[in-house]
Amino acid sequence: MVKVSIGIPIYNVEAYLRECLDSIMNQTFKDFEVIMVDDGSTDNSFSICQEYVARDNRFKLFHQANIGVAGARNTCLKHMKGEYISWVDSDDKVEPNYLERLLEVQNETQADLVDGYNYGFKDGMRYYYDLTHISPTLDAVEISKEELFLRLLEGFRIVLWGNLAKKELYQGVYFITGKNYEDNGTRFKLYFRANKIVILPEPLYGYRGGRKGSIMTNKNTSETLKKKLQDFEDITANSENFIYFMDISQSKEVVEKIHQQYLGHLYSLSKTDLEGQNEEKYENYTTKYRNRRQKILE
Repeated sequence: MVKVSIGIPIYNVEAYLRECLDSIMNQTFKDFEVIMVDDGSTDNSFSICQEYVARDNRFKLFHQANIGVAGARNTCLKHMKGEYISWVDSDDKVEPNYLERLLEVQNETQADLVDGYNYGFKDGMRYYYDLTHISPTLDAVEISKEELFLRLLEGFRIVLWGNLAKKELYQGVYFITGKNYEDNGTRFKLYFRANKIVILPEPLYGYRGGRKGSIMTNKNTSETLKKKLQDFEDITANSENFIYFMDISQSKEVVEKIHQQYLGHLYSLSKTDLEGQNEEKYENYTTKYRNRRQKILE
């Protein structure tokens, strides 16, 4: 069995793909496979992937009609054979010791899941973050589930890339297709299943900032009301999924904080963007949610 499976969903990233795949090919740790799923690209992304398959037998390529990044991740999971799973977005890159360091920490701590950190890069510049609030010495630290969930409320990232997880944590996990922010709606399930979670405050993963056309750069631009509402509905569905898991598994104190945070997300949708039936729909939804929340907490 191969040690690590790296999943890469790919769609129209020809300008960045070679930099991403080169960073993986040049890892200091060698026992890995790369599962590339081309999700119906219309540029040269598929041809670039074929080059790497020809150069390195650790790279495996699958093609499918375009169904979105969630569907591409599901296809990755079907073909992964590794003892551990890691994800890399196709427009990002990783440091040469990315896998080596994550595996080293896993071996030292026997963690089920190791969360690494990232730096940002754009236009030839790198941007690093102060991570001493996580660990003053920047050593790996174990984190309890309760503390982790409370951090999620405070804006702690919940992304798939930049980490290492035992494959069994993904048993039965399925990414919901047709929605944006699919990592937010799925990743937290791994936290519930993990017996031990360790955070490694080292910038091993390079996140590309400001790429035109990416979900993360489009979400705050001037969009149609329909697009804004669709994005909000996707975020809402992910949040409610998370809340459901919290309701059945966590203490009342944590659940109450979760619900308070979620209400804050609801109110962050400016009512000035809504009118007519949309405003009425918003009012009905928030009223029903407040009533349902109160019954849960009684």
